Amino acid sequence: MPSATAAAKPGIDVTAAIALAITIIGWASAFPAIRAGLADFGPLELGSLRFTIAAVPCALYLAVKRPPLPKAGEWWRFVFGGVFFIAIYTALLNIGEQTISSGAASFIINVAPILTAIMAVPILGERFSAAGWLGTALSFAGIGVIAVGEGKGLHFDRGALFVLGAALCTAVSTIVQKPLFARHHPLTVAAANMVLGALCLLPFLGSGLAEAALASSAGLGAAIYLGIVPSLIAYATWAVALSRLPAARATNYLYCIPPVATLTGFFWLGEIPTLLGIVGAVLALGGVAVVNFRR
Repeated sequence: MPSATAAAKPGIDVTAAIALAITIIGWASAFPAIRAGLADFGPLELGSLRFTIAAVPCALYLAVKRPPLPKAGEWWRFVFGGVFFIAIYTALLNIGEQTISSGAASFIINVAPILTAIMAVPILGERFSAAGWLGTALSFAGIGVIAVGEGKGLHFDRGALFVLGAALCTAVSTIVQKPLFARHHPLTVAAANMVLGALCLLPFLGSGLAEAALASSAGLGAAIYLGIVPSLIAYATWAVALSRLPAARATNYLYCIPPVATLTGFFWLGEIPTLLGIVGAVLALGGVAVVNFRR
């Protein structure tokens, strides 16, 4: 594991690669899992159950490790992550997935790397080469092709706008929390996000537990899965990856999520990808290759 002062390097090491792979698989599987969970739970209730499950071991981790307290200027960055990266993000995404498919949601969320790259250059002073912008454009075009390949095209209805709001939460949170990794261990940041996010969603836990008592085994299993894999595990591995890579470059790997989400949706929900979807996936992955391997 990297130390709290590990600096983000331009190259990618084995730890960062493994962390990114786990994050991509975990977050990609969250989209069909949310759709499955929404069959038995309300969007805010599902979010509260999900992050309560994740927050319990995170709180124990913080109690045992007793990491250094944030400095005066860092508190707001921790709070911001819990409120926006966890609570508001999951509320917007869950509400959005009530009306759009899991595949479409994963496509829309992937405007986040574009937003992050745009903000990281002036705010964090990160460099992004012409090849980087070309790869970003290529990946974004691929996501658009996948969206069209949904069958009826991508219509920015109310649900899609909610998911766009979730993407904005991800991008801004990445920029806000990136400086924390200069002094804090990535697992500390991830654990704090989980606990603070769960506290924000706590008012919906009671109704969530009431729905859990009546939920089907599939719906309840989806809620538990969301709490363990996409939340507890994937948020931690994302923090590790972000601590070792520039923000703009780390988020570019998230373009791999739509193809993986499409495959997961096929096996979990029976969502069948179209030919355009496959072409878009190739474009999206090609853009990632341009950004990350032509250096």
